[in-house]
Amino acid sequence: MRRIGVVGTLIWDVIHGRGTRSTPVEEWGGISYALGALDAALPPDWEIVPIMKVGEDLAPRARQLLGTLRRLAPDAALVEVPHPSSRVELRYVSEERRTERTWGGAPGWTWPALQPLLETARLDALYVNFLSGWELDLPTMQALRASFAGPIHCDLHMLATFVQPDGMRAMRPLPDVDAWCACFDFLQVNEDEMATMAPDPLALSATALAAGVSALFVTLGKRGAVYFARPGFDAIADVPRPMSGPRRWKLDAGGVRRGAALEGPITTALVPGVHADVPASDADPTGCGDVWGATLFSRLLAGDKLLDAMEAAHRAAARNVAHRGATGLANHLRGELTVT
Repeated sequence: MRRIGVVGTLIWDVIHGRGTRSTPVEEWGGISYALGALDAALPPDWEIVPIMKVGEDLAPRARQLLGTLRRLAPDAALVEVPHPSSRVELRYVSEERRTERTWGGAPGWTWPALQPLLETARLDALYVNFLSGWELDLPTMQALRASFAGPIHCDLHMLATFVQPDGMRAMRPLPDVDAWCACFDFLQVNEDEMATMAPDPLALSATALAAGVSALFVTLGKRGAVYFARPGFDAIADVPRPMSGPRRWKLDAGGVRRGAALEGPITTALVPGVHADVPASDADPTGCGDVWGATLFSRLLAGDKLLDAMEAAHRAAARNVAHRGATGLANHLRGELTVT
């Protein structure tokens, strides 16, 4: 079996204003959407290795959630910590816009704590989703990139935000953009996140691809997603390998992994989204971006071409709209549940 590590945060959501319901809904959120999508979309010879902390207050429920995943590695285990679990209050103000207030959560990983876990995990690929925004700081992410030769997909997500004193999330300019980009092979952002990194998608793509990213994806909600790919990139086999040794990347003096020179034009296109034929009263957009990115990376790992992987991601995100919450999501994405 090949193994994909998952770095992120399990979050307990309280959701207001979703669809036409007047009462709030409480359920698992955060990385649980991506886990469900990975479980549904990964090839049969891959298994999931969560690398994440969970507060002791919700640890039993978190282990129960992970136990529903078919592709969970037999040796997988959450790291239980003496901190309250991450919790979020979401209030939808429109179909695709919401406010977010957060509290609780464990501190992020340090490299001395993370390194032995990665060594024993025996990973072939890594999916990173910044659901809290502090799962990994830049030095830790750089150390991880320097020591790991496999492909890394990053959903930037909450890395582009900060938490205000009242717990509300707000966007912020992301410093050291080129250094962050150099840590990933695939980078996923939405329009708001992109705006914290560069004035427009073309400017961000120039920075990202020069730093070694093979493909940048800007998700656009219902409209689909735009991609920017390095010359010659069309599948996972086209991702550059480490420059020095079998398991290490060479970094420059500033800690930035420099990609091969861009020889030829980059490729870019808007890939239109798939319409979710769901009444507004039943629609649930929560987690669509997470499902999109996890499905995309799964299909690239399966050997799909870039456009085929994006179209699979669009279909999964549209299907997610018809399912409330992350519990049972993998079954739903596989078509095993009937929505009533």
